[in-house]
Amino acid sequence: MQAFTTLLSKIKKGDYSPFYLLSGTEPFFIDAICDTLISQLVDEASRDFDFAQFYGKEALASDIIEAAKRFPMLSSYNLLVIKEAQFMNPSEFDALAQYAAQPMNQSIVVLCYKNKAFDKRKKLYKAVEKTGEILTVLPLYDNQLAPWIREQARIKKLDISPIAIELLANAIGANLSTLDSELNKLKVVVAAGETVTQEHIEKHIGISKSFNSFELQKAIGLGHFSKAFQIIQYFNQNPKEHPIVLTLATLHTYFQKLLLLKGVGSDPKRLGISPYFMKEYQVAAQRFNMKQLTQAMEYVFEADLKSKGVDAGAKGHKEVLEELLLKLFTL
Repeated sequence: MQAFTTLLSKIKKGDYSPFYLLSGTEPFFIDAICDTLISQLVDEASRDFDFAQFYGKEALASDIIEAAKRFPMLSSYNLLVIKEAQFMNPSEFDALAQYAAQPMNQSIVVLCYKNKAFDKRKKLYKAVEKTGEILTVLPLYDNQLAPWIREQARIKKLDISPIAIELLANAIGANLSTLDSELNKLKVVVAAGETVTQEHIEKHIGISKSFNSFELQKAIGLGHFSKAFQIIQYFNQNPKEHPIVLTLATLHTYFQKLLLLKGVGSDPKRLGISPYFMKEYQVAAQRFNMKQLTQAMEYVFEADLKSKGVDAGAKGHKEVLEELLLKLFTL
């Protein structure tokens, strides 16, 4: 994420490069760079003259290069954006590489290549490495989600409580585009100067403050079986809102954090735990020894395999979750 932040900062300062090669498996970062360039370089007056968009399946290097060689009419730069570049014919990249090796100063080319990293062995990658900017992005780790939500809220001038952040992170996961969209929604519906709370999340985002993955892990960690069982029954009745894959991923991360807490100490940044919840994690960690936490993670992994049909027999997702809960409370 540091590379993204650095590149975005340069662009906002007006420090542009003639060619941007943006690729990777987190489309939010790619879109953010592309949208910022468009916002800064294109206005209504120049849009029809100094801005062009190409789409992967139909994009030809010859057309892109021809457009890049034109001089801008109303703007300082001629901006060309290639969307869905992952669908381009690979042979077109070699032709683009010849242009990228000696790009035009008056044009800025932005190539958006999503869902995988661009091959470093390609001529285009090596050319842009010398003359432009390359950004390869990956999804955030679980311990990076809460800080990211907090920072995005700050940028949007949205005050948000720690528990609201945790609810969003646990319910939505590392889908940054969805998280950003939900923050934009909260910005509209929450009054200026008001702090976003778990009540706002429940009302406007549709995430129950009582029945969510965050409350499930809390109930398990504190030994509240009846509460945990009630939550998984709610999950089983609402599988679309609470897919088992996300529930199991959240539980695995939870036990992993408890294991780290017992092993390396209670530094919130190192553990990826908000200081607001540190005491709660410490209480939960005291209930388990290292062996039990390791076993819990194995149980979650086994449940994940069963949820995907491996050694599940006739068990459905409901039975898989109930069996896992019983195992976790008999550690």
